[in-house]
Amino acid sequence: MSLLQQAPFPSPASIVPNTEALAKISFIGTRAFLLEAPGAFDLPNQRRIWALSRALETHEDVAEIVPGMTNLLVLLKETPDDPQAVVRHLQDEWQHSQGIELAGRQIEISVTYGGEHATDLPALCDLSGLSDREVVRIHHEGIYRVFALGSAPGFGYLHGLDPRIHMPRKTVPSLKMARGCVTIGGMQTGVAVLTGPNGWNSIGFAELQMFDPLAAAPALMAPGDTVRFRPERIEL
Repeated sequence: MSLLQQAPFPSPASIVPNTEALAKISFIGTRAFLLEAPGAFDLPNQRRIWALSRALETHEDVAEIVPGMTNLLVLLKETPDDPQAVVRHLQDEWQHSQGIELAGRQIEISVTYGGEHATDLPALCDLSGLSDREVVRIHHEGIYRVFALGSAPGFGYLHGLDPRIHMPRKTVPSLKMARGCVTIGGMQTGVAVLTGPNGWNSIGFAELQMFDPLAAAPALMAPGDTVRFRPERIEL
């Protein structure tokens, strides 16, 4: 199957009005297309992204597929003669996609909440009106799904953060946040993979390696995994 082939025009009898919102599809360079799911930033949309990613893997002219947070980057092997035909094909694939459930692993991460690495916990308490112990309890009681990997090798974007502890990303990043910091960025949470500049908000620390390039499976997390945080120590 090829994304570059023009689909035949449907007969009038086969044209059925579709009231579902269309995906947003943008050109990235000359060979890549970014599809962004319409509607809510939620698990049903992400499941459709996973399904679309799997379906497009069978297309002979696709060089690479990168699932993101309710979006999908499709890189073709060649520059298409008719980019709009590719857009129509992707839009049709999206309209007919049915969400799938990935058989992910169960991952538990031991966390030291508070302490020297929880540099943004006081600001989160001020923003939320919650005590530091309430923030910690709400965070570690959550059940999170890995929506996608990105930003840094092995970094998992975790969905499922309680709205009470949502916190915007920083306008000025921390210049040297330590690898292993447990962070909140908007409506997501995660664990810093590398030491360096980071715009997320740190509330704790996990002593583990999220990415090992020499391992058979370099990344600790994969899309579809379920993650729980367990308080190993609380320093408040």
